[in-house]
Amino acid sequence: MKRFLAVLLLAAGVAGGFYAGTRHAKRSPDRLFSPLSAVEAPEQLRETGHAFSEIVRAASPAVVNLSTVKVFDQAARLQPFMSEPFFRDFLAPPGRGFGERRSFKEQSMGSGVIVSADGYILTNSHVVEDVDEITVTLHDRREYRAEVVGADPKTDLAVIRIAKKGLSTIKWGDSDGLQVGEFVLAIGSPFGLARTVTMGIISATGRADVGIADYEDFIQTDAAINPGNSGGPLVNIRGELVGINTAIFSKSGGYQGIGFAVPGNMAKSVMEQLVRDGRVSRGWLGVIIQDVTPGIAAGFGLSDVRGALVGDVSEGSPAERSGLHRGDIVIEFGGKKVRDVASFRNMVASTPVGRHVPMLVWRDGKQARLAVEIVELPTDSREREPVSPRRHEPSSPKTPLGMSVIGLSRDVARQLDIAPGERGVVVARVEPGGPADEAGLRKGDVIHEINSVKISAVRDFDRALMTVRRDKPALLYVSRAGRRFYVSITE
Repeated sequence: MKRFLAVLLLAAGVAGGFYAGTRHAKRSPDRLFSPLSAVEAPEQLRETGHAFSEIVRAASPAVVNLSTVKVFDQAARLQPFMSEPFFRDFLAPPGRGFGERRSFKEQSMGSGVIVSADGYILTNSHVVEDVDEITVTLHDRREYRAEVVGADPKTDLAVIRIAKKGLSTIKWGDSDGLQVGEFVLAIGSPFGLARTVTMGIISATGRADVGIADYEDFIQTDAAINPGNSGGPLVNIRGELVGINTAIFSKSGGYQGIGFAVPGNMAKSVMEQLVRDGRVSRGWLGVIIQDVTPGIAAGFGLSDVRGALVGDVSEGSPAERSGLHRGDIVIEFGGKKVRDVASFRNMVASTPVGRHVPMLVWRDGKQARLAVEIVELPTDSREREPVSPRRHEPSSPKTPLGMSVIGLSRDVARQLDIAPGERGVVVARVEPGGPADEAGLRKGDVIHEINSVKISAVRDFDRALMTVRRDKPALLYVSRAGRRFYVSITE
């Protein structure tokens, strides 16, 4: 890396020399339009350019162009309009009745990377989703039909295969070791232009909540990525595969300096399961977790704003059997530090089913060590939206926290679909712009605790408020539509 920095500084110096020479030429009219003489490039600069060329030469044979075809049935697409005579007559082709079936094709392009010499190719799930034909074009322009081995929309990855052996592949790199600022190359077929190479750096790692896939831990890069690059490789300066280019952030539809790639380690794990089983199984712990904010960290006495806070533990889950408690903050999992909810979720999901994993948690102001056996993720259940209670006059006046509450009566509990036996108070009104509003509390939320003090009635809520200090955040334990979590409110 030091060598590359030295080369860049040297290149900057050469550029600076040209600039200075140009300014000097302007002071000499007879040399104003004289062409610059050829300059012998420094040896290190030539070696660097040659090194990048060698990387591309080694990696390119494993990069393929994907052309997909999706066949649509015209009659099926237009069926909703056929009940009206006008549309039926207008849309029917001349000389043919609308009842006659016609179809048309939609074509699209993408990229892929060969991951095994016997024809397995890794790409994005959205590139091959619901297509009828996939044509793979190799670097030497030979074409093959491909079949889908398996797809995982939750990570937007898929594996396809062609009937060909002895293919070129790319060596896998360790995406966990990537550093911001490293050089990377993106190879693919943007806009159908096969074998296009762009260079940039790693702009960020661990990007989540982008809204592209269910499990996100993206590498962000400024290497130019455009439509058609999807599924192509992101390669480091050692020529190793460290990511699968997946998406771009753009307001125009084209490159704007922000692209995202699935980390190579995640892609490799998904690929191996798809090849072996045709599906992806994910680990499950059985907890509801949330990010640790500065207010929550202060409320739990944690100096670092990191980790995943356990808001609730499912009954009979691996988490419950391991001794994990509500209010624990998971700071290490399997020996790796937990940055936030996204990183913890990915760690658990990628853990093989049946493996025992050590955990380090923050509990009651000190560290505690646990071990958990991971089981397979069960079928997800659909979350319900909270139901707002009918109008009630608040039993408690507006509080300094910017909200008012009512008791959790049977009538209110029935309206909110809350299980019998629950204890707490219900938020009846939230003052716009107040502390509760800024903390994200909503009408209909049930408050169960304030600073670890249990709340069973409005009088408990009022007493607990008297202990809230203006110079410290109040830590509320809340439930909403069956989900339990902590909220930090600063008055």
